[in-house]
Amino acid sequence: MTRNMARHAMTDVFVEVADTLIDDFDLIDFLHLLAERCVDLLEVSAVGLLLTDRHGALRVMAASGEETRLLELFQIQVDEGPCLDCFRSGGPISVGDLAESGSRWPQFARAAAETGFAAVTALPMRLREEVIGALNLFDIHPGELSAQQQRVGQALADVATIGILQQRAISSRDLLTAQLENALRSRVVIEQAKGVIAERHGVDQGQAFERLRAAARNHNRRLADLAEAIVEGSEQLA
Repeated sequence: MTRNMARHAMTDVFVEVADTLIDDFDLIDFLHLLAERCVDLLEVSAVGLLLTDRHGALRVMAASGEETRLLELFQIQVDEGPCLDCFRSGGPISVGDLAESGSRWPQFARAAAETGFAAVTALPMRLREEVIGALNLFDIHPGELSAQQQRVGQALADVATIGILQQRAISSRDLLTAQLENALRSRVVIEQAKGVIAERHGVDQGQAFERLRAAARNHNRRLADLAEAIVEGSEQLA
């Protein structure tokens, strides 16, 4: 990609992300869009995104693929990894070779290698002193991201953070956590719907989610609303 093409692609992504932050935006769909665009723009292999719940605990909210989502869940379960360190410190964590981080994160490093990842960069979703999550960039090739890639990645994380915090002029932590809790509940229903779709159509979890998301967009429905209808059995995908 030439420098001019890269600049235009970057501009397009930021415009698309900003345009998505409309009134009553679909938080889960927005975060998945952010993950996908980070993969394209930053030329990394996969992206995961974690946000805090009302108790301050990290939850997986979006990922560019099912294997990445499961790795992020594992990281939370074993309570070790670069994404957790990034969230707790409020600063970026960059590991160019996960094979050399076994003493620091033994369980995570092993799981990441089994998934096929060799490097990771974790960027904080932070506004001033408030850290609400982490954006995690994985690559199958060893090596740290360039300074430019990290700057762009952090800028996207910042845009998302500001959008979440200021949506509908949110000014209190209670209102924010209520929104995030609603998104977490929606995430549970979506996972249930993925299972129904996967079983009914004979596809894997990742393909099931893409079918659900495409149907929601085609019919201008919220992901959680369509997922709930599928779980209840009142609707099904064609």
